[in-house]
Amino acid sequence: MSVARHVVVRGRVQGVGYRAFVEHEALRRGIEGWVRNRRDGTVEALFMGDDAAVTDAIEACRRGPFAAHVDGIDQREGRAEELALRRASELFSVLATA
Repeated sequence: MSVARHVVVRGRVQGVGYRAFVEHEALRRGIEGWVRNRRDGTVEALFMGDDAAVTDAIEACRRGPFAAHVDGIDQREGRAEELALRRASELFSVLATA
């Protein structure tokens, strides 16, 4: 079953390779979506794909890369129109800061 989840990750998640980590985790699971930094210091991502793969990707986000420290993750159902933010030619995009 396909699902869409929108997440916002809080903690030390900028300047530590977090977006590249999320991109790698999503692509290795065949997940569509995007990730970006937010001006408030959080990282935001949209994951769309198989329920188990999306759940695994969010669990990976809780760990993050070595230098990150995740304080928490807020999540909600994602919306299909949010997928339009990614680049058309990419399965998963790293977007500019919002």
